[in-house]
Amino acid sequence: MAGRGTPATALLDKQKVAHALHAYEHDPRHESYGLEAAEALGVAPERVFKTLVAEVDGKLAVGVVPVTGQLDLKALAAALGGKKAKMAEVAAAERATGYVAGGISPLGQKKRLPLVLDSSAEGFDTIYCSAGRRGLEVEIAPAELARLTAAVVAPISA
Repeated sequence: MAGRGTPATALLDKQKVAHALHAYEHDPRHESYGLEAAEALGVAPERVFKTLVAEVDGKLAVGVVPVTGQLDLKALAAALGGKKAKMAEVAAAERATGYVAGGISPLGQKKRLPLVLDSSAEGFDTIYCSAGRRGLEVEIAPAELARLTAAVVAPISA
């Protein structure tokens, strides 16, 4: 199947998790990778989630939030028992995850980082998130995503 071959898809196959891959033609001029994915796939943007890498008390962590919102850094820190959070440097995020910015998947990251999934995900049977490269989304049940990433589920979207 076209689109196989990212660490995220390899993990899903290995774990035999029900999912669907959705590829689309990525336009590098588009302002928002997530909104571009929602438009290209004809999906409500609230169901498309972006993977953002932040630093909580100096350690990298991941927030997965709807593309329609922003990551609430205070809420992310609180969900992980930390005090302070800020967005991570792009280079640090890419090094830790093994993915390129705009294509960072919550699945199959090089280093297992603490991950918080926004609780709005639980309102959907399936959600979409990056499958590990720009132009490739994976559709997965939120409970499976949380299980595979050992996620904390909390309201972290502003």
